Formats: sequence, structure tokens, C-alpha cells
Amino acid sequence: MIRIKICCISTISEAQTAISYGASAIGLVGRMPSGQGVITDDLISKIAKSIPPPIATFLLTSESSSGGIVNHLRRVNTSTIQIVDRLKLGSYRDIREKLPSVKIVQVIHVSAPIQTDTTS
Repeated sequence: MIRIKICCISTISEAQTAISYGASAIGLVGRMPSGQGVITDDLISKIAKSIPPPIATFLLTSESSSGGIVNHLRRVNTSTIQIVDRLKLGSYRDIREKLPSVKIVQVIHVSAPIQTDTTS
């Protein structure tokens, strides 16, 4: 089964449009040091509340401590946390213990060039 997440949703109307075109998840971008699509926690919460199951709601968070991530999720109540940077303080176990029903997705940034074999 292919699942599609539409990210940078900024209104309830955009979320409903994404769902009507087959999105199985929507991404809601919290405060970030850079990038597009950032909306307030209050708006993330309102949009997340408007989404019917089984559509997943992703909080994209730049928090890098387990406590900060837990607090951010509790403010917005999405079904999934997408951690966009490496965890610097605490552990995934800490998050899982405090938020047992929430799915966790970790973004991995590739920062070194990928080596390719040019001999073939």
C-alpha cells in the first residue's frame, strides 16, 4: 500500500483538499530555524482536531530534546511526531514512555557526498 503525506498544510481547507485527493497523512510544520510552511501551535492544534481518523497528522518539530518534543506534541495533539533534527537530549524511549500511542518518525539528513562507482 502506498501512503502519501502532504506537508506544509496551513489551513483546514488545504487539509481537506489534500485528503480529498487521497492524502493518507498531512504535515503541519511547527517553529523551525529556517524553511517554509511554519504555522503556529494554535493553528496546528485546530487543523489536527479537524482531521478524521484514519488520516494521520504529523507535527514537524525542530525540538531536539525528548522533553521539548513531548511538550510540543502535548500542545498540538497530532497523531505522529516527525523529528527533523537529531535528538540531542533524552531518548526515544523517554518519548515513547510519555506518549505511548504517538508514532515517531525521525528525519535523517545526509550531510556527506554520496560516493558513486564510475568504473562500470
